[in-house]
Amino acid sequence: MTAPLMDVREISKQFQLKGKQLQAVEKVSFSLVPGEILGIGGESGCGKSTIGKMLMGLIEPTEGSIYFDGEPLNTLIHQRSQQWRRHMQMVFQHPAASLNPSMSVKETLQEPFIIHGLSKDKGTKRAERIIELLFQVDLSEDFLNRYPFELSGGQKQRVAIARALALEPRLLICDEPFSALDVSVQAQIINLLTKLQRERNLSYLIISHDLSILRYLTHRLLIMYLGQMMEMGASQAVYSEPLHPYTQALTSAILLPDPSQERQRSHVCIKGEVPSLMTPPKGCPYYARCPFAKGVCETVKPEWKEVRQGHFVACHLY
Repeated sequence: MTAPLMDVREISKQFQLKGKQLQAVEKVSFSLVPGEILGIGGESGCGKSTIGKMLMGLIEPTEGSIYFDGEPLNTLIHQRSQQWRRHMQMVFQHPAASLNPSMSVKETLQEPFIIHGLSKDKGTKRAERIIELLFQVDLSEDFLNRYPFELSGGQKQRVAIARALALEPRLLICDEPFSALDVSVQAQIINLLTKLQRERNLSYLIISHDLSILRYLTHRLLIMYLGQMMEMGASQAVYSEPLHPYTQALTSAILLPDPSQERQRSHVCIKGEVPSLMTPPKGCPYYARCPFAKGVCETVKPEWKEVRQGHFVACHLY
């Protein structure tokens, strides 16, 4: 088996809110091999973005460990060496907010080289590298002197991706990179990320609430609910044969392109409200909304088990 590029071991995150503990993420574990695309899906507030920020070192895990290329990573980004910071880059949800409005595209793409002390690349060599980055994200050098307010949403996201690629990272963490874009631009960015992954053998961690995008783009899929892992497996298997009732409800909400097939299939509706993270359920977090819940689900947390080869679920039904 290929050694994992990133290995995440039981990371958890608690926040203090009004004197109480809010359990945002609880004992999440997964690995990512070189060249793999892993998706994390689930409703808003399930802990997806918190995981991405912990991996990047933007917030510190309450417990757990993160390994990159077999070496333990310091939990906060300012404690990591420049070498490790170069290996991991992030593409944020809102490209307009992630770009400095007072900096041109050229200045934005120069910034990673300046921050990491690559001053020897000044002049012609750096200029060629910046133009090359624009070409890689399907933008021309005409964009060099433009500012963020002169760019469309898709163009801003392309610049953000180019900036993330500047230091030739091995892993890109993309936090809802499509949610602020319309459907046609989403397709362009998806195709761009797919092309870059093939060309560079990049690893991606894609965080999104849109399972139809994750199914198309990722190799494996992790489903989260209320900060906990519900199901994980090959994306096609999770989509076509979901095990957890929560995953079944999410996949049944995805519309099929054929209207006749859409009318014939059954749908699983999610009822009730999401429980509060301030007072999470003792047993299965999905207990109160699950149509198949049993008595044991209310009081006993289900074990994380491999039901099929490479297909894991946390559910008392298995």
